[in-house]
Amino acid sequence: MGVLGPQGLGAGCWGPRGSRDPSGSWEVGSKGCWDASKGAAGIWTRAEGRLQSQGSIWGPGGGGEGRRPWVGEEAECCQDPCRGSRANACFPRMERKDIQGWGGMPMSPRQETALGRDRSIGVIFSSPTIAHVPSSLVRTGVTQLKAGSFLRVPTLHLLLFTSNSFSVIEDDAFAGLSHLQYLFIEDNEIGSISKNALRGLRSLTHLSLANNHLETLPRFLFRGLETLTHVDLRGNPFQCDCRVLWLLQWMATVNASVGTGACAGPAALAHMQLHHLDPKTFKCRAIELSWFQTVGESALGVESFSYQGEPHIVLAQPFAGRCLILTWDYSLQRFRPEEELSAPSVVSCKPLVLGLRLFVLAARLWGGSQLWARPSPGLRLAPMQALAPRRLLRPNDAELLWLDGQPCFVVADASKAGSTTLLCQDGPGFYPRQSLHAWHRDTDAEALELDGRPHLLLASASQRPVLFHWLGGRFERRTDIPEAEDVYATRHFQAGGDVFLCLTRYIGDSMVMRWDGSMFRLLQQLPSRGAHVFQPLLIARDQLAILGSDFAFSQVFRLEPDKGLLEPLQELGPPALVAPRAFAHIIMAGRRFLFAACFKGPTQIYQHHELDLSA
Repeated sequence: MGVLGPQGLGAGCWGPRGSRDPSGSWEVGSKGCWDASKGAAGIWTRAEGRLQSQGSIWGPGGGGEGRRPWVGEEAECCQDPCRGSRANACFPRMERKDIQGWGGMPMSPRQETALGRDRSIGVIFSSPTIAHVPSSLVRTGVTQLKAGSFLRVPTLHLLLFTSNSFSVIEDDAFAGLSHLQYLFIEDNEIGSISKNALRGLRSLTHLSLANNHLETLPRFLFRGLETLTHVDLRGNPFQCDCRVLWLLQWMATVNASVGTGACAGPAALAHMQLHHLDPKTFKCRAIELSWFQTVGESALGVESFSYQGEPHIVLAQPFAGRCLILTWDYSLQRFRPEEELSAPSVVSCKPLVLGLRLFVLAARLWGGSQLWARPSPGLRLAPMQALAPRRLLRPNDAELLWLDGQPCFVVADASKAGSTTLLCQDGPGFYPRQSLHAWHRDTDAEALELDGRPHLLLASASQRPVLFHWLGGRFERRTDIPEAEDVYATRHFQAGGDVFLCLTRYIGDSMVMRWDGSMFRLLQQLPSRGAHVFQPLLIARDQLAILGSDFAFSQVFRLEPDKGLLEPLQELGPPALVAPRAFAHIIMAGRRFLFAACFKGPTQIYQHHELDLSA
């Protein structure tokens, strides 16, 4: 094959032990040599332990004044310029007119004769667009490397491209070169390389992409190159952002020597060596909630549950006067109604699954709260029981909790004459077990566990939130939440072994608090004028909290573990949520969805997406 040095045609050689060329810019371990003093490149191969001349090609400067091409016509023309000995085999003369005809054109019979016998080693330079490559080509300024450029020379062991003007390497550019061991693409203008450009090079041991214009490398570029022992990426202006994360992770696992050089950006990492970067410091995963579907009626509450292994959603729709149960339509790939329960002025629909039985508590402002039941699959839900008609006069919220192994409901009542009531299962129905917090117009109840014991937090319109703990078969007052006036609703979540509270305030700032073992302490305040809901949700690996507002876009926050604080993530919309009151997360058909129940507009459904910024 035609052999050229890193700076063009030049004198030098390389041997089996990996000697360097005269410029010292690259190192290889194959066999061959070149000589610019002849005005052309010698074509040499090693066969049966002997260095053999395969002919020659012209260099950019031609053959020099009065000098003929260096060819293997006679013994004196077969001088080994590297070792000073003569080769034992020569090939017929190749005239200059034959060589000038190369560059994607079919080879003449004499070229096939001269170059077709041994294609074991070579360095290829092509015409401006490599589309069909013969055995060897004169270097004329390569501008592209297209797919399948080397299919005609499958036994190549070495390729060298230097000081060319091509800027892109396409997918499968080296397809068919299963024996290639050395690939040097240096000092070119390459700005991008396709992720499958090196596909099929299963024998490659040495790869150099040094001194190009690569700011990043595509993920999985080195996939399938298990034989690599040396990789040189130095001299490229790498941007050390999320796009190089995969490279850092690959370097930590590969059994190869990798030269990476320094970062060119961003400014904070400029001039830092790539191998000094810690992959753990990169934040390269993002999430997004995008609109998916609208459910026409307004709603005050939304709950998710699983029945017979199938996820469901139930909406409390006061204006429609019903609890609407939704399921997934696998044909249309959308949510559709499955069943509805008649419940005028309903404020909360709380589901409970006990084996094959399904219960739904419908808390209603007027007409009394009811418990609906489905005794077994295949039957429809039917009214089963009126719940504490003398105690629950104006329910505002209902929650499910387990006490001493029994399922119980707690219903917060906002009437002066009513009282928040704990209802537990007794036989076939649910009956009052305890009245709490009478005369305080409770607006919200939240069941949680602290120090391994059940607790109940009640928010009311007349005083600060009060914390109760389960003791001796009943709830006893433990403490209240300091500096938490005018709290409308409370929700809790756990992260890193800590318990956090999200306190919703309609006027003023909503608050995030953390349990310190004896008290909830203020951790963070968030502006929330017009908020009725501040709800934490664990979606995939992310602890989110959504702050809904009647006057502004609803905000999604994400807990940053390093800081222990909620950081803004995104706004929900478009479409904008109109008076949101509750949120719920559900996994359906392998996809994650967020339901947003709105009091003055339709319920909106968003889909959760994870984005890998390092891809």
